[in-house]
Amino acid sequence: MMKKSIVWMASYPKSGNTWTRIFLANYIANGKDPVPINNAHRIAMGDSIAKTYQMVAGHPIDTADIDLTLKLRPSVLRGIVANKADINLVKTHNARVVARGVPLIPDEVTRSAIYLLRNPLDMVLSYARHYGMTPAEAVYTVSHVDNANPADHETVTQFMGSWSDHVRSWTAPSSYPVLVLRYEDLLADPHENFAKVIEHLGMPVEPERLNRAIMFSSFKELSEQEKKQGFVEKSQQSERFFSKGTSDQWKTDLEPQLVKKMKHAHRKVMKKYGYLE
Repeated sequence: MMKKSIVWMASYPKSGNTWTRIFLANYIANGKDPVPINNAHRIAMGDSIAKTYQMVAGHPIDTADIDLTLKLRPSVLRGIVANKADINLVKTHNARVVARGVPLIPDEVTRSAIYLLRNPLDMVLSYARHYGMTPAEAVYTVSHVDNANPADHETVTQFMGSWSDHVRSWTAPSSYPVLVLRYEDLLADPHENFAKVIEHLGMPVEPERLNRAIMFSSFKELSEQEKKQGFVEKSQQSERFFSKGTSDQWKTDLEPQLVKKMKHAHRKVMKKYGYLE
């Protein structure tokens, strides 16, 4: 009997996943100093790390071979739950879909999920910076049903689909609890919303510890750390990972016709989550 121990930390890219994981790393460590940002990945492994697929295969693989990596995925996930821990936090940008016959987020290993979403008008600007695209290219990409992060030597392909499809996939009814959080709410009231993350994981919410973890994962702290030591999750295409971390940047930075395109492509889901005035 496999243990259902995976708690997915799921999001479309650039929607607050890293921030939430760094907050959690600090809450769990409960130390007097901030956890170094380059150690934060230790509390939530990614589901697309090429190394784990190679370990399961028993030899180097061609990460670009999508059929092969999909075939290996169930064993990779079984490997994660094999430690018999109650909770294994796993970060994913995959949509909750079946890709070429393989369920990417199988029920039999899943305990629950935390899903982070962000106003797509802000997300798309951050996405463009992160992946070295123009905003127009990013708008096209995140509105495309077949959007995927192609494999490279460190990661296997990630199947995301359009922003709307991604949100729908993770917020649809499921057999396990899914905590849905908006990036904007985490910014506006970190205490209330990060406390929900702690509760979801079944840990006690200790006010002083919560304060400290929020402070240690503040944008100012993270960007200062990145300046000093760099950040392993930064893409080659962008200057820095922690850029502004604000909301409503789109009002000044996204061209009106691109705003119109995004609203046209994602109207229904934007409306549902309060992103349309």
